[in-house]
Amino acid sequence: MTARILVAGIGNIFLGDDGFGSEVIRHAGLSHDNPSVRVTDYGIAGMHLAYDLLEDWDTLVLVDAVPSRGHPGTLHVFQADHDYGCATVGFDGHSMDPASVFASLRALGGNPPYTVVVGCEAGSVEEGIGLTEPVANAVPRAVHAIEEIVAALQAPTACAVREEC
Repeated sequence: MTARILVAGIGNIFLGDDGFGSEVIRHAGLSHDNPSVRVTDYGIAGMHLAYDLLEDWDTLVLVDAVPSRGHPGTLHVFQADHDYGCATVGFDGHSMDPASVFASLRALGGNPPYTVVVGCEAGSVEEGIGLTEPVANAVPRAVHAIEEIVAALQAPTACAVREEC
């Protein structure tokens, strides 16, 4: 059985580097003919993502800007921690904080799937359209990382290791 994977770009394109996820999805070369993989730019539509996660997904690949640790443009790939005990649900359709999305999903009766985050350290999240140079330079690397993650998740050994497919 092939794993069902949702690749979700999130962020606000009007806040500089916060639009990283949307820009990566725009450049992603994943096949749209593959029924087991959906690639979607959610922008700031947190509730849309929460509702889509009610479907039977094996994995969510979340593409987003992450707070800078002093090295804008640096990519971080990690497994998300879904244990957001203090997250509250406000049902704000434009809230894209992943903790809020996962809390909304739980309030709707769902549970988040295994989640891999492809995050890029932001340089600036000031008002304005367009990524800073270091973050823009990270877009092709993020696209490549997503392609590798999706390929690895669809490999027969990925299901055997995770025992969830």
